[in-house]
Amino acid sequence: MPLATVTPPWAYTLQLPQDPRAPGIARATLRTVLLVHGMRDLVDTAELLASELVTNAYRHSSAPYSLRLRGAGRNRVRVGVWDTNPVIPAPFGGGAMGEPPALAERGRGLHLVRECAASWGAYPIRGGLPGQGGKVLWVECAAHAEWECQWGDLS
Repeated sequence: MPLATVTPPWAYTLQLPQDPRAPGIARATLRTVLLVHGMRDLVDTAELLASELVTNAYRHSSAPYSLRLRGAGRNRVRVGVWDTNPVIPAPFGGGAMGEPPALAERGRGLHLVRECAASWGAYPIRGGLPGQGGKVLWVECAAHAEWECQWGDLS
């Protein structure tokens, strides 16, 4: 039996509860989706960036949130995270973001996003019923031939 081939644009959305296990479930789901779509080269970087965005949503919102994965072309994936907190953090909001202190225990995640994503952005979600607002933070990951993380090989 021939294998089915799905070309972009494809998309998956995972609804996540306010649960400390949710970021791990999001990483496992992302890994599976990328492997099934033949994007093995993107797994390490996309998993790192998705983990940072999902963990940010878990820590800074008090309601469920979601992870959306979308094929964005050959060897390219867009990872978006929606949460109910309307505050868009730097570097997504355009605010200045200095280096965290060398011994800081927090604040490094979004630096990884800036260094390792091929592109990133954010947009606010306004209006609607309570709990439907907030923001979406997104990143795009591309194959190493197209983009290479400034921090070197993450594997």
